[in-house]
Formats: sequence, structure tokens, C-alpha cells
Amino acid sequence: MADIQQDRLQAATLSVGYGNNSVLNQVSLAIPDGKITALIGANGSGKSTLLRTLAQVLNPVGGTVLLDGKDITQSPRKAVARIMALLPQNPVAPDGLTVRQLCRFGRYPHKPLLARSSDHDESVVDTALADAGLANLANQPLHRLSGGQRQRAWIAMALAQETPILLLDEPTTYLDIAHQMEVLHLLRQLNKQQGRTVVMVVHDLNHAAQFAHHIIAVADGGIHAAGNPQELLTAELIKSVFGVAAMVIPHPSDGTPLCLPLAAVS
Repeated sequence: MADIQQDRLQAATLSVGYGNNSVLNQVSLAIPDGKITALIGANGSGKSTLLRTLAQVLNPVGGTVLLDGKDITQSPRKAVARIMALLPQNPVAPDGLTVRQLCRFGRYPHKPLLARSSDHDESVVDTALADAGLANLANQPLHRLSGGQRQRAWIAMALAQETPILLLDEPTTYLDIAHQMEVLHLLRQLNKQQGRTVVMVVHDLNHAAQFAHHIIAVADGGIHAAGNPQELLTAELIKSVFGVAAMVIPHPSDGTPLCLPLAAVS
């Protein structure tokens, strides 16, 4: 019998905390390959902590993050960075940096320390900028870009790492609705056209419903539920996870769940 292919990124009985504060307890999950996964949950539920632990930024106090079936801590960080790229929440760049210069930072896992960019590196950067729709803005300073363009520049840097897995912590935070859609459509395009696995922390449930194939709801230090949006996003789940009464109806344009909050639960 042929071996069953396992998802590349998994967690087994993962526990994470800060000092004496426990945030995640005995969390086990699998991130579906080649899909967009949204992590949802109330503020402080541990979504970002989970994402950062999957990315090897935080060390668990118990359990294991598995990458290609092996404990991620047993792999060199540069080797992990050639498989997974993390875009943190509210990243900051040095003053005066151009879009191209930022994008070049994505090549660090592929180069020796202090090595100059090769022709291949520059070709990868050109492709990342084109994929992010920024080829015509490559030489512009970041501070001159709109919010959506800046976020796409950071995504271009992650693309330049040439990783099959992208992890993004609230990629649409502080963006207006037009720029939110710009970023989310870019992530969908990268997933659909290049097969990249995307994991993103999302606050807006309707964004999760519209753009994710798989949703993981985090609550009370664990995984409350996981599944596709049609099955998972119910009024009962929203009340349980967020403490909010809601109505969930099919979206009139595509039939995805449309979550309409009604009132806070007393």
C-alpha cells in the first residue's frame, strides 16, 4: 500500500507560554498543503502566538512543530527559511529603503553571510516584484507608497524567499477596505497560480469565509474547531468563540457564509 502523504506543516500537542502565562495548551493541527488557511479567534486567544510558533520565532514549552515530518527545531533556521516565510504584524523598514532593496532581504536564506546579490538573486527579486504587482514601483521609497502598496512590498520580500509556505500575521490590519481587498486578492492569486500554502491570522470573519479554504478557530488556549468555511462558520461557533450573537447567511454573490453580528452576548 502506498504511503499516505502528510501535510508539510503540523503541530503535535503544542504548548506555548510567556513566563508563567500559558497561551496555548496541547494544540495539535495540520495545515493543508496548497490551500489558504485562516486563523480566527478573539483578541488574546493565541492566534498570533500559534503562527509565530509555527514559524520557529517562539519556542514551545511542550510538544512539537513538525515540518516535513521532522521536529522543526532540529533543522537549521536558514533551511526552515527556505521553506517558510513569515510576514509579521506591522513590520518596520529602515528610513529611505526602496521597494527593491526591501525585496532583496528575502534572499538571505539562499546566500552566505554578507554575500552580494547574484544575477539569479536579482532575477528572483524581479519576479517577486512582478508577482506582487510592483515592478513599476521597484525604485520608489517605501514611505511614498500607499498602505496597500507597502503591504504588497512586504509580501514581495516574502516571495523572494522562494518558499512554498507563507505565514502572515494580520496582513490587512490598518488598511482601508480597498487595500484589504488588494492584499487578499494577491494572496489568492499566489495560492491559485503558484500553489503556495498560505496561513494568515484574520480578524474579519467574512474575509476568512471568502478567501480561505480552511479555517482554524482558536479559543481558550486550544483549537475550538477546524474545517472549511461552509461547515465551520455558524452562528453557534461565532457565539461560542467571540461571545457575539450573529446571523450567518449565504453571500448573494458566491454563496460563501456571510456573518452578520447582531449584539454582544450578556
